[in-house]
Amino acid sequence: PFVAQEGHFWRWRRPPRVPRPGSARANAHRHAAMFGQPAGGGLFGGGAPAGGAFGGGGGMLGGGAAACGSGGPVGQPQIKDPNTNQSAVVPSPPADGISAIAWSPTANILAASSWDKSVRIWESSPNGVVPKLAYNHEGPALCCSFSKDGQRLVSGGCDNKVKMNVLATQQEQVIGQHDAPVKEVFCVDEMNMVVSGSWDKTLKFWNCQQPTPVATLNLPERVDSMDVKYPLLVVGCADRHFLVFNLQNIQANPQPYKQGQTALKMQTRTVACFPDKTGYAVGSIEGRVSISHIEDTSKNFAFKCHRSNEEIFAINSIDFHPSMGTFSTCGGDGTFVFWDKENRQRLKQFNSCGLPVTAGKFNAQGDMFAYAVSYDWSTGHEGNHPSLPKALMIHKVQEAEVKPKPGPNQRTRR
Repeated sequence: PFVAQEGHFWRWRRPPRVPRPGSARANAHRHAAMFGQPAGGGLFGGGAPAGGAFGGGGGMLGGGAAACGSGGPVGQPQIKDPNTNQSAVVPSPPADGISAIAWSPTANILAASSWDKSVRIWESSPNGVVPKLAYNHEGPALCCSFSKDGQRLVSGGCDNKVKMNVLATQQEQVIGQHDAPVKEVFCVDEMNMVVSGSWDKTLKFWNCQQPTPVATLNLPERVDSMDVKYPLLVVGCADRHFLVFNLQNIQANPQPYKQGQTALKMQTRTVACFPDKTGYAVGSIEGRVSISHIEDTSKNFAFKCHRSNEEIFAINSIDFHPSMGTFSTCGGDGTFVFWDKENRQRLKQFNSCGLPVTAGKFNAQGDMFAYAVSYDWSTGHEGNHPSLPKALMIHKVQEAEVKPKPGPNQRTRR
């Protein structure tokens, strides 16, 4: 119940009443299930053709964000240009909603997974953004992640498969298989493994040398979100379950270091580890974010965001700046916002894009922020019109937008 006001400290405000179950308001806010270009030279090899097909927070936060509804189940929605923040537009975007994006740790190489079954890769340079590579899953692609050296991209999707693509040779292989869609996947180079989380309620570790997992951990529920900052692994599951693993000791002791339920009241949408690995942030469908420390829980707090006076929107994505320790949130209200958790301030709120921002990521240097604008299924299939924009954009980050603002760390009871 901390409410942010730009340039001011967090202040206490009485939390809103929870909508009555079964009411029209509650039903409207109930979130549905998340449901070629030739390659160039250099990192992407010698030009072999890529296979497969190739694409506010007004109210308490201020800013007067425009409504971003899909226009309802009847008639065509009013289409507006989503580039309201004068960002660089990524060419050849996916043909359907964008589920996840990732930056290479070693170069300005951007990847995106999409509901059109594709995983696409672009290269950003001072001369612009250029499509470099694409490949397909047999169902909607839900996640993607780079290896630490930037040479490999792993992805997962509704075909239940974990795939790996070696960028230099464009060699693609299936390295793992689940019994249900793969919601999250990460390269853990310190272990020479890939870890995947699925709706089959398991966490699996793959060494890319054999078709069977090296280890399988059973989870209490389906994986909604996951993040890794070695040795910290945080998994957010359905029914608000969370599990914290220490990957340094997981072979000797596969039990979670901590587990329980999140401090939020509704379904987990996204989790992100702190850069210093001392905790993690959780975003939910109720327009709330919780900041959780693994050891010093006295620092924990939660706050409301991505809300208007009439509606509450999901927090679709959270990502931490690699050096500043500040973080971004992307919401179903069509806005993305930069925050300072140490001083509990909002640093910068951007203009509404008119449609949900489904994902957002800082690059390795922290000077670019990529974000995806597309339908997020928050009103079900009735709200998904083929004419809705599917856009991927890159914002040039200014230091003042992400630098913490010194000030007394005001804390009150939750």
